[in-house]
Amino acid sequence: MHCACGNTFTTGSTLKEIHVEICSACHPLFTGQQKFVDTAGRVEKFNQRVAAANKKKEEAAERRRKKSEETTASA
Repeated sequence: MHCACGNTFTTGSTLKEIHVEICSACHPLFTGQQKFVDTAGRVEKFNQRVAAANKKKEEAAERRRKKSEETTASA
């Protein structure tokens, strides 16, 4: 078995190789050290989606503001 931290050990599995992200040598529960694990970039993806949604809201508000200014100016 191979861990992402580089640790290797033997298990009683029928598979020839197993690759894991976290093992007992690097897991915060066993090491006592807190470590932020974001392998898939989930936090970054979420922040990008939030930023895109906020940008769309701002653009829509700007369009509404311009439209209301045009209607008040023509009246």
